[in-house]
Amino acid sequence: MRKVTAGLFHSIDGVVEAPDQWQFDAFDEELGGIMMTTLAATDTVILGRKGYEDWAAYWPNTEYDDDFKTFITNTAKYVASRTLKGKLAWQNSTLIEGDLNAFARDLKNKPGGEIAVMGGIDIVRHLFLAGIVDELSLVTHPVIAGTGRRHLFRPDDPVTRVELVNLVRTSKGNAVSTYKLRA
Repeated sequence: MRKVTAGLFHSIDGVVEAPDQWQFDAFDEELGGIMMTTLAATDTVILGRKGYEDWAAYWPNTEYDDDFKTFITNTAKYVASRTLKGKLAWQNSTLIEGDLNAFARDLKNKPGGEIAVMGGIDIVRHLFLAGIVDELSLVTHPVIAGTGRRHLFRPDDPVTRVELVNLVRTSKGNAVSTYKLRA
């Protein structure tokens, strides 16, 4: 069975969206290494609609050339959306037909590398609480963002026990905390 991972950047005041607006110089070599290790193991990505639309508008058209651009362009991307229809324009992108949980569970049982859930706070939350995401990594940057969407989880979510499986502190003060659902 394939491993499903998800990761989000967040500030110490809980902002989980638009990290490019507040992570500034906190991104360091160690964090880059952790991310490259994750990307090297991943051959499939599940995205939400908004994340897909934002990334499809940016990554194929940017002149900025880095390892993530190469990775996300060439990797199989499956998009969860209730509003998108038909064939998706960004290469290697496919719209998920039917139930997201059933699709993700089926994908988990097919051969391949790891599956990463990216580009969507709601989809990360949904798949983690459904028990489909095996590991959730939260990268806490040493910054107070002030504005932006806070909280990965909602006040009406059920009490859910998790287990800390790894904790890394980088030289610039980032804390990478990785959790899984407690059995």
